Amino acid sequence: MQRWSKLFIPTLREAPADAEVASHKLLLRAGYIRQLGAGLYSYLFLGQRSLNKIIAIVREEMDTIAQEFLLPALNPREVWEESGRWTGMGQNMFRLTDRKGAELCLGMTHEEIMTSIARNELRSYKQLPQIWYQIQNKFRDEPRPKSGLLRVRQFTMKDAYSFDIDAAGLDESYRKHDAVYRKIFKRCGLEFVAVDADSGAMGGSQSQEFMVYTDAGEDLIASCPVCGYAANVEKATSKLDEVEELNSGNPEIDISTPNVTTIEQLTKFLKIDPTHLIKTLAYVVTYIDSYGKHIITPVIFFLRGDHSLNEAKLTGSRFISGSFSGACEVRPMLPDEIREFFGSEPGYLGPTATLRRSTLGGKVAQFYGDKALIGRQNMIAGANKTGFHRYIEMNDLPPLAGTFYDDFRLVNEGEGCPTANCSGKLKVAKAVEIGHIFKLGYKYSQSMGATVLDRDGKEVTPIMGSYGIGIERILTAAIEQAAVTADAREENPKFKGNGFALPANIAPFEVVVTVTNSTDVALAEAGEKAAAALQAAGVDVLLDDRDERAGVKFKDADLIGIPLRLNVGKKLAEGKLELVNRLTGQSVDIAVDEAASAIKNLLN
Repeated sequence: MQRWSKLFIPTLREAPADAEVASHKLLLRAGYIRQLGAGLYSYLFLGQRSLNKIIAIVREEMDTIAQEFLLPALNPREVWEESGRWTGMGQNMFRLTDRKGAELCLGMTHEEIMTSIARNELRSYKQLPQIWYQIQNKFRDEPRPKSGLLRVRQFTMKDAYSFDIDAAGLDESYRKHDAVYRKIFKRCGLEFVAVDADSGAMGGSQSQEFMVYTDAGEDLIASCPVCGYAANVEKATSKLDEVEELNSGNPEIDISTPNVTTIEQLTKFLKIDPTHLIKTLAYVVTYIDSYGKHIITPVIFFLRGDHSLNEAKLTGSRFISGSFSGACEVRPMLPDEIREFFGSEPGYLGPTATLRRSTLGGKVAQFYGDKALIGRQNMIAGANKTGFHRYIEMNDLPPLAGTFYDDFRLVNEGEGCPTANCSGKLKVAKAVEIGHIFKLGYKYSQSMGATVLDRDGKEVTPIMGSYGIGIERILTAAIEQAAVTADAREENPKFKGNGFALPANIAPFEVVVTVTNSTDVALAEAGEKAAAALQAAGVDVLLDDRDERAGVKFKDADLIGIPLRLNVGKKLAEGKLELVNRLTGQSVDIAVDEAASAIKNLLN
C-alpha cells in the first residue's frame, strides 16, 4: 500500500501557459511529467508508474510471438551507411563524434542493428522465422517539439523486427503483430482504428497504422461510415463525382489575366468553378546517382484546381522509387528559380510547349499529372507567360506527351468512398498514431547483405517486417480520450473540470482511498482497514492519509487520473463507504465489509 503523505505528487492548480492540448495540460497538472528542455521530459512517480504498466502489457503480449532484445542506443555511422539512411535521415538524426573522431548517431529506430545481428547469426532457413523486439529509448531531432509527449526528441518505443524465408512467412508475421497490437490497445482501454498508411522513411510495401481519434492529433484519417474503409490521408484515395466540361474554348488564344496568380483569384476573375482549372506546381528533386553524384532535376505536377498535392504520396510512391532511386530531398521550387528557368512569374505556369523546353541545371523538367485530369477537356491553365492563361485539351496536348499519371492528390471530406460498390462519403478527422506495422520487404536485408541457405542449399535474402508502438503515445492518447469522455459528462457538476480518469490497467493506481478527515481517529482507522483489504484482494491501492480538507483531496484524486475513488466519510456511521467511478460518472454506497470484493469484481 502506498500512502499519499509519503509520495512526491506535485499537482498544479493551473497548467503552464504554453501547454496547449488536453493531455499536455493534464500530465503537467497531475504531476506526471516536468519539462527539462524543448521536447525533453522527466517522468515523475505517477507518470513512470503508468508507463511501467503499459510496458508490462506490451511485454506480456509481445512475448507470445517474439523474443526480447536490448540494443545500443549509440550506433556507428557505418551500419547506417550500409542501408543508405545515414544521409537519408537528414537533420532528424542526432549525430556525434567520439574522442577518436569516429562518427556515431543516437538510434531513431533499429532496422539496421537488428539486420546486422541477423546477417552475422542466421545461416539457414531452419532458423526462420525470427521475431525480435525491444523496448527502448529512441531519439529524433524534432524541429518543432510540441503537444507535450506527442512530439518530442526522446521517447520510448517498442520496436519489433521479423525475418522470414518468403512473402508467405512475412504475411504470417504481419498478421501476428496485427492481432497482438489489437490485444495490447484493448487492454490499455483505447478506442482505436486500424488504417492503411504510408511507409515513409521505413520503406516497404504494406503498412498499417493504429490510430486514436483526437483533436490533438497531427494525422488526418479519411474514413467511410458505411463500409468501414479507413486510411491516413497520406495514403487515402477516393472516388470523384463527374465534372460537366466547359463549352469549347480556343486553345490558340491566350486569355488576359493581369495580376491573377492563384486558383482563388482565377476562379473569381473568370467566374468558373476550380474543377475546370489546372494547377501547376514546380518542385526540385535532389538525388544521388549511381556514381554518388548529387543531381538536381525540376519536376512539374499538374492537378485539378480544387485539389492539393499530397507530398507523402509524392515521396513514397512510384514517383520516387521508380524515377529517382536514392532521392534525398524534394522541395517546392523557389519563386526566383521559377522566373529564371521557366521565364514566367509564379502563378502563370501551365502545360505548354514552352514549359516542356525549360531546363534546370541542364536537366529537362519531368512531368507528372494526377489521375483526375485524364480525359478532361476545355480546362484552363497558365500560358507560361506572365499575365495570361489559356484553354487546355487534356486529350490532345503534345506538350504533355510522356507525362506520368498517378494518384498524387490529397483527398477531401465528402468525396466518394473508394471501396467498390460503396456509396458512402468520406469523413476526415484528426487522430494520433499509437502503433505502426510495416512489410519492409528486402530493403535492409538486401542492402546489408543478409542471406541464409534455403531448402535447396541456395543463398537467399530473408524478407523483413518492422513493427512499432509508442509507449508514451498510449498514455497521452488515453488521456485525450478520457478528456473527451469528461466533456460528455459536462452536465454532471460533480465531474466538471476535475481532471481525467485513465483505464484501470494503465492508471498509476486502480483505487484511491480518500479519508475525508484524517484527524478523525475512526475515519483514519477505517481508511487503513479499507486500503489493507483492497491490497489483500490484489488491488493496486493508494491511501490518501494527508491532513487536507476533503475538497482538496477529492480534486487531487480526480486530477491524477485514478479511475475509482473510495471515500471514507460521514456515511461510515451507517457502515457505508462511497465508491465514485470516474470512468462512468456514477457513485454508489457500499457496505464497509463488502467494499474490497465489490471493487475487485468491478475491476475484473
